[in-house]
Amino acid sequence: MTKNNPKNEIYPAALSIAGSDSGGGAGIQADLRTFNAFGVYGCTAVTAVTSQNPKKVARIDAIPVEGVVSQIETVLEAIRVRCAKTGMLFSAEIVSAVAACMARHELPLVVDPVMVSTSGGMLLKEDAVEALKNELFPLADWITPNLPEAELLLGRKLKGEADYIDAARECHERWGAAVLLKSGHAPAGRFANDFICREGCVYRLSSKRLPDRGQSHGTGCTLSSALAAALALEMPWKSALCEAKAFVLGSLAEYVEIGPGVPAMYPPVDDRVEQVRLEKL
Repeated sequence: MTKNNPKNEIYPAALSIAGSDSGGGAGIQADLRTFNAFGVYGCTAVTAVTSQNPKKVARIDAIPVEGVVSQIETVLEAIRVRCAKTGMLFSAEIVSAVAACMARHELPLVVDPVMVSTSGGMLLKEDAVEALKNELFPLADWITPNLPEAELLLGRKLKGEADYIDAARECHERWGAAVLLKSGHAPAGRFANDFICREGCVYRLSSKRLPDRGQSHGTGCTLSSALAAALALEMPWKSALCEAKAFVLGSLAEYVEIGPGVPAMYPPVDDRVEQVRLEKL
C-alpha cells in the first residue's frame, strides 16, 4: 500500500467466522481462498470443525463458545478488519456470542445463514434459527440466504422468480439489512439469477448458468465471502456484487479435479465481470 495514502496504508483484512470444511470446498477454507484471490488478508474464528468432503458431512465438532469469542476478540485487538463475514455458526449459544461481539465492534457485516450443506447435512441446530433472526440479522449490512435457507427463515416454499423477489423484499423489510438471495438451487435454466433488495429497491444479478459437473460445492460460501472481500476493498456495493458474481462464475468455469471424479471450484485466472448483469426491477 502507498505510504502517502493514510486510508489505504494498512493492508485490507477481512474476518471469517465460520466452520472448517476438512475437504476444503466450503466454509473457512473457501473464505480464505476467496479473500486471498481478491487481495484481502484473511483472518478466521472457527466455530466448528467438520469432517467433510464434497459428497458428505460425516461429523461436526463445535468449538466451545468461549473459544469462538476469544478468537474474534484476539484478532480484532491487533488487526484492523474492514469487514466480517459469518458462515456456519451451528448453535444458538455461538450465534448469541458472535452477535454480542459484532455489536461491540460495529464492523461491516455479511451474514451468510448457513443451515444445510450442499450434500444435505444439517449445519445449524433448530434453536439457532431464532437466534440468527433476532440477534444477528439486525446487526448485518448484508444477509445472503440461498433458496432453502430463505424458505426456512420465512416459513414458506418459494416457487419461481416472483416468489424470489417477494422473499428478498420480505427479508429486507423484516431485518433491515440489504439482501442477496442466492438462487443456485432454482430449476436449471440459461441464466443463474440472484435477487437483491437494498433500500427498498429490488435488483436481479445474473450471469449465464454453467453445466453442473459436480463442482458447485461451496458456491454459496464463495459468493458471500467474495462480497465481503469486495466490501473490505471499499468497492461501491453494485461493483462489489458484480465482482463477487463474476468470481463465482469464473471459479465454476475454471474448476480443478481434486480426486477421481471429484471436481472443485478454484479461483479463476480470467476476469468475467463483463459477463455479469445487475438490473433494477
